[in-house]
Amino acid sequence: MSSGELKAVQAALAAEHAAVYGYGVVGGKIGRARQGEARSAYDAHRARRDRLVRTVLDLGGEPTAAAAGYALPFQVTDSGSAERLAAELEERVAGVYSDLVRASEGDRRGAAAEALREAAVRAVRWRGESVAFPGLAERTAAAGPSATPHT
Repeated sequence: MSSGELKAVQAALAAEHAAVYGYGVVGGKIGRARQGEARSAYDAHRARRDRLVRTVLDLGGEPTAAAAGYALPFQVTDSGSAERLAAELEERVAGVYSDLVRASEGDRRGAAAEALREAAVRAVRWRGESVAFPGLAERTAAAGPSATPHT
């Protein structure tokens, strides 16, 4: 185990804390038709968070604690904005798990890849569209203009 791996596990734990908080907001505003989906995602993030706490302890670290509150990327006022927040939460979690996939190996890498896949699938369901490389969209946006040739 490298210090980079522990750092990536801690980052995944912090992202799961934020997702659990965020889904609390989503659950308060989501429409009736998608309440079950929101609850299922909330439960999935809580379970992953709990597994990551155990992983950090197994690696000899002190688990990152949840914050009392988290800044939301935008105001959530209705079902539509709750759906957008859920998609954003999943995309952020996917990005952190992509880092953990790179930093780990063996069973931990497999678990991180599974978490990345699940977050990407949930993001697509919430948003209604997909991205080519889940978890990497924010890196591409931060990099600046597209490297795609113009014809």
